[in-house]
Amino acid sequence: MIALFAVTAAGRRAAAQAGPALARLHDLAELPQLWPRLHGAVFFLATGATVRLVAPLLADKRTDPGIVCVDEARRFAVALVGGHEGGANALAARVAAVLGAQPVVTTASDAAGTTGLDALAALLGAVVDGDAAAAGTALLDGAALVENPLGFPLPPLPPLAGAPRHTVTVTDRLGPGTRVVPPTLVVGVGSARGVPASDVTAALARLGTDHGLDLRAVRAYASVDRKADEAGILAAIAPADLRTYPADVLAAVAVPNPSEVVRAEVGTPSVAEAAALHAAAELAAGAPVELVAEKTKHANVTVAAARIRPRGRLAIVGLGPGADDLRVPRAAAELRRASVVVGLDQYVEQVRHLLAPGTEVHASGLGDEERRAADAVALAAKGHAVALVGSGDAGVYAMASPALAAAGADVEVVGVPGVTAALAAAALLGAPLGHDHVLISLSDLHTPWPVIERRVAAAAGADLVTCFYNPRSRDRHWQLGAALDAFRAHRPPDTPVGAVRQAGRPGQRVWTAPLATFDPEEVDMLTTVVVGSSTTRMVAGRMVTPRGYRWS
Repeated sequence: MIALFAVTAAGRRAAAQAGPALARLHDLAELPQLWPRLHGAVFFLATGATVRLVAPLLADKRTDPGIVCVDEARRFAVALVGGHEGGANALAARVAAVLGAQPVVTTASDAAGTTGLDALAALLGAVVDGDAAAAGTALLDGAALVENPLGFPLPPLPPLAGAPRHTVTVTDRLGPGTRVVPPTLVVGVGSARGVPASDVTAALARLGTDHGLDLRAVRAYASVDRKADEAGILAAIAPADLRTYPADVLAAVAVPNPSEVVRAEVGTPSVAEAAALHAAAELAAGAPVELVAEKTKHANVTVAAARIRPRGRLAIVGLGPGADDLRVPRAAAELRRASVVVGLDQYVEQVRHLLAPGTEVHASGLGDEERRAADAVALAAKGHAVALVGSGDAGVYAMASPALAAAGADVEVVGVPGVTAALAAAALLGAPLGHDHVLISLSDLHTPWPVIERRVAAAAGADLVTCFYNPRSRDRHWQLGAALDAFRAHRPPDTPVGAVRQAGRPGQRVWTAPLATFDPEEVDMLTTVVVGSSTTRMVAGRMVTPRGYRWS
């Protein structure tokens, strides 16, 4: 939970403004009791007063909540404690957005605009082993060599400047130096009935001593369903981490060391190896899986380990209509996460200031959509963290379709929604999309005009509010007029038609006219046109389509 705290009247007013979007205001006397449950806290107080309040409660940066301090004039939102682990940096940005304040972030990696060691571990869901402080400083100084033997899609990291004084390795194996240990392993466990927890613990330890695996990299444990209530296993691991499967499911898994003795006993020739491989495949969501530790026995316990191999990462990011405040926060986070950004040159320029130093940029001009999508997919398939950017929402007449048509299971895909043109235009026009509506592109570059014509006629006949994308260009100047004529055959002459040019960008223009007199000559490719249904009305200069079928 997130809690707000204020003492003065000005502080309470600021908290009241922020509260609906963030959290509830609490009395300061509640702070000690709330502390164990807090994910974050915002204090509308001076930084000194806030420090004195929270200092006695701080225990560990890995578990402390993120603390943000806001001055009573609402000018600054300061990430005071727990910038990365506690989420204070992100919370400061949220608070600042609500209050119109300036977020103040002083963690070194954020101030430098790059990825620090803590942030890298957080992105990978990893733990850091070794001298994290020294390694983190060296990384930010450009004096750390980052080794990535498993090929994780890493974000941009500070380039090495001169001889390294520290080495950071991203791995699930034990070893010297500073290691970032991501959760890649699934351990299969088999045992006789009634084994003590100590035997299970000793068997698991052999994954480290015999195979060099770090048990902090274990994502889950697995076994046959007959072991779901095995007390020794449940005492040695977190019960919530145990996944169990029927014997016939495990029997279908190909393993290097099957045993007919085991088959006769439990109905599957393998428990540990088969369970590890099957659970890993289930968790991998298409990523490759490999057995990295064949079955190892201690007393009456057998263990094996499978690894989920990392995949390249493709984030398909919708940037919205263009205005910074209409771009969703997740888009900015994915852009900072990407080591390679691919997109139309004008869209890349919109977000270049958000990219971390060292980000590789692949920008190209108009008309290369398929090539850009193929380029992004190919880079992700090579193991890179890629962001493919486009305006509006990437899934609406944009880059998601050609990219996903080419992306295989060897690529992890992350979709980031954006404010598409229909929504941006509708918000400026009023509420024209209040009931059923349809989006139609009038561009015949990819769709034959007879097909578009049939869809326009169907929308007109079905009395659907219709939003036209790509309505008119220099070479395609007659299609919008033809589409409006189709609607004139089904709509009253006074049906409102709205248009928005350059929504959310400099030069924005918003206008409406009755269907009978709307002039297509005023429209170009930077315009979105919305034709109302028979129930759409102009109310105080705004287009409104009622939520029901009739006006009440």
